Amino acid sequence: MWESLPPLLYAGVVFTVPLTLLSFVLGLSLGFATALTRLFAPAPLVAVVRFYVWLIRGTPLLVQLFLIFYGLPKVGIVFDPFPAALIGFSLNVGAYTSEVIRAVIQSVPKGQWEAAYSIGMTWRQAMQRTILPQATRVAVPPLANTFISLIKDTSLAAVLTVPEIFQAAQRIASVTYEPLILYTETALIYLLFSSVLSWGQQKLEIHFGQHLTQEGARP
Repeated sequence: MWESLPPLLYAGVVFTVPLTLLSFVLGLSLGFATALTRLFAPAPLVAVVRFYVWLIRGTPLLVQLFLIFYGLPKVGIVFDPFPAALIGFSLNVGAYTSEVIRAVIQSVPKGQWEAAYSIGMTWRQAMQRTILPQATRVAVPPLANTFISLIKDTSLAAVLTVPEIFQAAQRIASVTYEPLILYTETALIYLLFSSVLSWGQQKLEIHFGQHLTQEGARP
């Protein structure tokens, strides 16, 4: 029964985990740039990034992956399965995290900006030393939830023939004709990954909560 577990775990470690990490890092970077553009850039750039966020949030992730992998070759743009999945997930994560980052930056009171400027900080210094540290504490839970959701969403990469966990389960099931066992094992692996990440999220929230309490207790 458990003979298929090693290849599933191998697919998870070699493909699912790297795809998740790379997509989240790239998507978070894109989301940060998008959020700053929406908050501080000239109107034409704001319009461009707002269109990007509107487009990605308004269409299914599966359709986006199909467009990148199966649609773009029609106009001469061809990607291998893994890069296509990486691009699709990164664009998707970027759109959603940009809204989180924009919201948490806006949640910082304007008085914090004024206080930073009053002691001679530049915009960049104010952002790095005053605004972002406060915004980060608020952003941890929603961004962590996005990361946990992403590791489950990577199962959609199977439709692009990326040999991640779900694709590996499909291939083994087509040979063993035991879909119930294979997909149960797959679900358990995703559950394991998600549980570990949820535990990490709780530790981060406790850390930032304690840090915030200590700062609030200072005279």
